Amino acid sequence: MATKIGIRTLVEFVLRSGDLVESKGGQNTALMGAKIHRRIQGTRSENYESEVYLKKTVTMNGQDYDVSGRADGILIEDGQAMIEEIKTSDQKFADISDNTMELYWGQVKVYGHILLEDHPEFDDVTLELTYIQVDEEKTTQVEKTFSREELAKFFEKLITEYEFWLKLRADMRKTRNESIVPMPFPFPEFRTGQHELAAAVYKTICLKKRLFVEAPTGTGKTISTLFPAVKAMGEDRIERLFYLTAKQSTRHVAEEAIELMSEKGLKLKSITLTAKEQIRFPEEKDLLPEKNPYMIGYYDRLKPALKDILVHENSITRPVIERYAKKHTLDPFEFSLDTSLFCDVIICDYNYLFDPLVYLQRFFTEKDDDNFFLIDEVHNLVSRSRDMYSAEVTNVGIDELLKQAAAQKKGTKRLQTQLKKVDKAFSDIKVTLEILHKTDLVTADVPKDLIKILNKFNEFITDWLKDREQTDFVKAVRDYFFACLQFVKINGFYDDTYQTRIVVDGDKVSIKQICLDPSYFLDQSMKLGSGAVLFSATLSPMDYYQNVLGGIDNSLAYQLPSPFPTNNQEILVTQFIQTTYYQRESNEPYIVASLYDLIKAKQGNYLFFFPSYGYLRQIRTTFEKEHPEVETIAQESAMDAQARQDFLDKFQKDPDQTLVGFAVLGGIFSEGIDLRGDRLIGVAVVSVGLPGLSAENNLLKEYYDNENGQGFAYAYQLPGMNNVLQAAGRLIRSAQDVGIILLLDQRFASQRYVQLFPQHWHGFKRISSLKRLNEEINNFWKNRGESHED
Repeated sequence: MATKIGIRTLVEFVLRSGDLVESKGGQNTALMGAKIHRRIQGTRSENYESEVYLKKTVTMNGQDYDVSGRADGILIEDGQAMIEEIKTSDQKFADISDNTMELYWGQVKVYGHILLEDHPEFDDVTLELTYIQVDEEKTTQVEKTFSREELAKFFEKLITEYEFWLKLRADMRKTRNESIVPMPFPFPEFRTGQHELAAAVYKTICLKKRLFVEAPTGTGKTISTLFPAVKAMGEDRIERLFYLTAKQSTRHVAEEAIELMSEKGLKLKSITLTAKEQIRFPEEKDLLPEKNPYMIGYYDRLKPALKDILVHENSITRPVIERYAKKHTLDPFEFSLDTSLFCDVIICDYNYLFDPLVYLQRFFTEKDDDNFFLIDEVHNLVSRSRDMYSAEVTNVGIDELLKQAAAQKKGTKRLQTQLKKVDKAFSDIKVTLEILHKTDLVTADVPKDLIKILNKFNEFITDWLKDREQTDFVKAVRDYFFACLQFVKINGFYDDTYQTRIVVDGDKVSIKQICLDPSYFLDQSMKLGSGAVLFSATLSPMDYYQNVLGGIDNSLAYQLPSPFPTNNQEILVTQFIQTTYYQRESNEPYIVASLYDLIKAKQGNYLFFFPSYGYLRQIRTTFEKEHPEVETIAQESAMDAQARQDFLDKFQKDPDQTLVGFAVLGGIFSEGIDLRGDRLIGVAVVSVGLPGLSAENNLLKEYYDNENGQGFAYAYQLPGMNNVLQAAGRLIRSAQDVGIILLLDQRFASQRYVQLFPQHWHGFKRISSLKRLNEEINNFWKNRGESHED
């Protein structure tokens, strides 16, 4: 199988030089650019062909490479050939740098060379660059004609300069594949379900399908997905693997799995991408690109740095990137992205594939069957994706910006004018709602006048921000601009899965575009690769996740049983407790007594989970008052990394006294933490975890009521139950773990919830009284010879 090299990637890598110039946040998006392309292509003559795929195979170092790309338009008529390349940007044509122009022409010159090779009847080809300045809708067209000989020489020079990198990549690939073939599974044996899961993942890659997998805790899902994917890579079934996660801790687990395989002989290049704001050097903070030493001359130093890191490193983690970036004076974030082009496994956050505003354009501008996606903890993608495709803008802060602008010595009069126009647009919306006697309005439409005003505002600010010193005032303007920019960009995706909510609260006016169902967008993102495996410890009911994550019509499903002994875990449901809002106060004594029954039978560490901080504080206060001898700690609403670690460090092995941690469902301690052995022996979940009643959740309910009649389940019940399952999953993390899960809400015993229980919960017990609860807890520990009463 020939390795694919994108023409744009080839041209940019060889020809790019000079400084790294960051985008100033123009409004031009891939979606908008595609629309403009289609509009222009639609005006061309009958013989004009759009999006023409061109490919040339080059043999280098005994390996075939497909140099390929799509020309925006080709016209062959009257014995002549013409290729059109369409570019869109907010930048004025006259302001385009010489290097950027060289890249534009370089790309279309490669198209021209390939076209002439495919059409020997032509001696030359006319290349046309059509440039659209989006904000002013201004079009500039430039034509150049090149002979067959000129373009052949240009292409040969391009390939010759790229030869080292082609050879390096081929050598790395050869080394990789040779190491993969004999590589054994990195553990002495497969756990229960692991071999089956690995086989399912391998088949999915071979069939180029999409697979949804529920793999309970202990299945070893990370190695069970990575191992077969790497094996498939060694057979050239895929060329690049993206391991996408929601949390940094999960990325570390993927790194560890790669390291385990490396210890068994694997030799491939893996890289972990870190968010820009986290990895940039402190000294870069607030520096303009043209004054940042890590960006000035970036491309002149890039290739030696790439050669250095690729020759000497296999596992390219954040510390590795930072070390080489510092050594070669390169911006570490951009250096990590450039290095990723040569890597086999890319470990990164969801947003690099799915977020329409920050996705990796170097990989995901068009479909590439060489890419495959492993998407971990995919239950998190449900809410994350809605957020990615939603945006909110408000008038809050405009008055303060106007005051600060007026206090500046110069250069703000036009800025003040633009801010006042935006402020008036919000005021007009407020007046409209006052006429309707409403303070909260939901509509299927976005205020078009506001969009127009924000477009003009964004155009102005894009220019205004150029070359300005990063003062507090400029930062405040920039922050508001980014919010407006995001709002306008998201508007480009607005369809019938959206609703707009307008809220007036005194002088504050907020407008939010709410994406209720991003499944289509997720589906389109995953189609950019040959297939995907989406997996999580909790993915029930499967059809719900397939529906909301874009896979119902084109995916497979697989559910594994828990690999651990079911009798290591007791699941108790208290039928005598109600936690609905109006019943909370009267049920408080029973809840506190039940929680105490859970901990008094055996000394150890426990976690209690609640649906809100308010409810947590209410029960904790009463619990501590009645049982002051019990040590307690509680999750706070804002905890930094050190505070989180301090909380977890309290859960020690072989504790000499009982510890109770109070935490929130869906929070930082309800998933992604590993308290093995007797670091945790009991979990209590108070309530079924329903999200709070809200206007947005009700919109979600209405949407899915219309779609499939399951509005309450999709908006409230299933997200809540997922939080419950995740919290309960903190208990049994290995075959040696033993403990009790206590579910405090009579609703858990109803068929509506029982049908959502995973298979290894089917032996749960309904508990009708405190006396019965006490007996069951004591019996569980007595049967293991571990009760206090022994």
